[in-house]
Amino acid sequence: MKHTKSMTAGWADVLNISLLGLLSLAMLFPFYYIFAVSFTSYQEYATSELILWPHRWVTDAYAYILDSREFIRSIGVTIYVTVVGSIVNILLTATMAYAITRNIWGQKVMLVLVMFTFVFHAGMIPTYLMVKETGLLNSYWALIVPGAINSFNLIVIRQFFLSIPEELKEAAVIDGANDLHIFSRIIVPLSKPAFAAFGLFYAVGHWNTYFSAILYLNNPAKWTVQVVLRQIVILDDAKETLASAGRDAARAAELPPSDTVGMAAILLATLPILVVYPFLQRHFAKGVMLGSIKG
Repeated sequence: MKHTKSMTAGWADVLNISLLGLLSLAMLFPFYYIFAVSFTSYQEYATSELILWPHRWVTDAYAYILDSREFIRSIGVTIYVTVVGSIVNILLTATMAYAITRNIWGQKVMLVLVMFTFVFHAGMIPTYLMVKETGLLNSYWALIVPGAINSFNLIVIRQFFLSIPEELKEAAVIDGANDLHIFSRIIVPLSKPAFAAFGLFYAVGHWNTYFSAILYLNNPAKWTVQVVLRQIVILDDAKETLASAGRDAARAAELPPSDTVGMAAILLATLPILVVYPFLQRHFAKGVMLGSIKG
């Protein structure tokens, strides 16, 4: 009987592993295809229907993109918005989350307002009018300020703060610490894993900023990398998007296939987040464990 159960469990494990393996391959194949096409030569790309392994690996698409001031500038803009925006997000989210954990006047009202914005959103037109009236239109702050605090992240971080033992705060109060000291010397050090996790969420959101950039930024010189990718991949406009002033004719003549340029641009735009993610991933499990400790 035990032998039959062990065989059944073994076949179930094999089936689960096989299904998960196939699912992983199906998810990874588009990334591999993008990688392979980005290194394909013009002749092979024109004659092959499906490219799984280039016969001759070339870097023409990458050389063309990296020689473009427009693409490099969009990467710099996105890095700036991501770094500054994530710092603003974490700072404001953490301070407001701590405020609504304290027994102060108006604490319940603030919590209700946060929950209200979590359920109801003003919409695109009121948000655009607010950005315009506050003078943020066509500035990078238009990509940061309207979404400075995410209500869902705020609620989760608030619950994380509530899981920190109250005895630590009471001991600090006895020693003469005020709320600022408690927040900076107790809450922040204990919440670093949570800040790392939500900081990554905020960073990925800023890095993928697309619709807000189109809506609020009228100057192409201020476009983020996702908008530039749209011009290259969807609109098939690599020639105009990546052409530098004074070199349009020369660059148009040496333009690799537009699909290979688009694939290379996608990889270059994705690489920074892929590099940062492994360094912060280890904080996720630790943050969950800290949040589960009570008393």
